[in-house]
Amino acid sequence: MAKRRRKLKVPKISKPKVQNQVPGTVSYTGKKAGMVTKLEIIDYSKDTYSQADTENVEDALAFENSQNITWINVNGLNNTKEIERLGNYYNLHPLIQEDIVTTNQRPKIDEYEDYLFIVFKMVFYNDDGDLIIEHVSMVLGKDYVTTFQEADGDVFDELRDRLANAKGRIRNAGADYLMFAILDAVVDNYFSVIETLSAKIEYLEDQLFDDKVQEDITEDIQQLKKEILRIRRAITPLREVINRLEKTDTTLLEERTHNYIRDLYDHIIQVSENVEIYREMIWGLMDMYMTTISNKMNEVMKVLTIMASIFIPLTFMAGIYGMNFEYIPELQMRYGYFYLWGLMILVFLGLLWYFKRKKWL
Repeated sequence: MAKRRRKLKVPKISKPKVQNQVPGTVSYTGKKAGMVTKLEIIDYSKDTYSQADTENVEDALAFENSQNITWINVNGLNNTKEIERLGNYYNLHPLIQEDIVTTNQRPKIDEYEDYLFIVFKMVFYNDDGDLIIEHVSMVLGKDYVTTFQEADGDVFDELRDRLANAKGRIRNAGADYLMFAILDAVVDNYFSVIETLSAKIEYLEDQLFDDKVQEDITEDIQQLKKEILRIRRAITPLREVINRLEKTDTTLLEERTHNYIRDLYDHIIQVSENVEIYREMIWGLMDMYMTTISNKMNEVMKVLTIMASIFIPLTFMAGIYGMNFEYIPELQMRYGYFYLWGLMILVFLGLLWYFKRKKWL
């Protein structure tokens, strides 16, 4: 009779929040539904600078006729009506508006006649050491850049400082350079994430070679595996995005900006290579752990085997003279007891010398 195969129990998978909708429907898919949509508006030129925070989209629309460069940073994607209103004002395609609030969107770039649309992931560790991967969309126009973030908190503080204090060349350049500066800030922060990941791997490696290995180290390794896979999924596709951005012939990008984008591409290549290296190292940590455990077990078995090998002949001799027969030789010897002890000690020392000579000890 054939043996029935046991079925693998598959956990229930929750259905997506948004499915079977008309393409172009603006429907938020993230987990931060309670966020209040806030706008940070930075308007600047070579000689002027202004910054304003608001929750009213109308305040952002007032900068349309500005002769300066305008950066509108939107925090909070759950208020889809306001996102859609802002998108319609800038004539963004309905599919673009849908991608802005679709937080599981893969990093990509879409080229339109009047603007570029770029999706990327902002990756960082928060103060509690938790890995945060945030969906960010960016629209580049002729004299404006609009970024859409899922929540407060980002890696653009240094960029804001450069704009406010006219550091570097950013105030003398156009909106395309601002777009590059935003991407550059994101990629530069990738290096910080990689350094943190490297420190975690080194710590686990040190723990594996420590005599007191924590029992929950396997959970730490599995957690690190999940982290590197999330990081890889977020970072690696941006490599293709920047490559396409560098090769595009849109009039929105000046020739000198292409030089900076080429340098940015070199950076993302370096980050991607490091991610792959650390991924292989993390996958090797479990093998290293199992090898360490096996080596320690072998050391224990080696000691037990040596002890057993030493006491086997001693037990044999003790068993011989412990038998209850009347006519056993040497039983009537006056110093037979001491002779037996001396023989046992000689056998013990002889085996130790032999094991030492064979380098088993």
